[in-house]
Amino acid sequence: MSDNSAVEVRFTLPFKRRLKSLSKRYRQIQKDIQPIIDQLQTGNRVGDRIAGTTDNVFKARVKNSDIPTGKSGGYRLIYQLVSPQYVLLLIIYAKSDQADVSAAEIESAIEEVMQEP
Repeated sequence: MSDNSAVEVRFTLPFKRRLKSLSKRYRQIQKDIQPIIDQLQTGNRVGDRIAGTTDNVFKARVKNSDIPTGKSGGYRLIYQLVSPQYVLLLIIYAKSDQADVSAAEIESAIEEVMQEP
């Protein structure tokens, strides 16, 4: 695989805000999500497509090293596959804090990204 085929993964403002908030409670969060980001950068799709959204939006389950519950009690990372070479990380949340994220919340994050300079 050449460098030309590497996928650009960008963090959106809503993602950065949530990540910062979660990192205050979960010290290992950045280490936990790095393997998912690495997979996305190599072009792998991780997780399941989210029904009810207009774009190619996926939800990946991520293990939380700070609480020993495995992936089921870990994080959920929502991302949009904009193109084969471009991925936007939209939302991250802890499953223990929030059961699920609504399609409207995802659409709102996508709209906020579209308004970023």
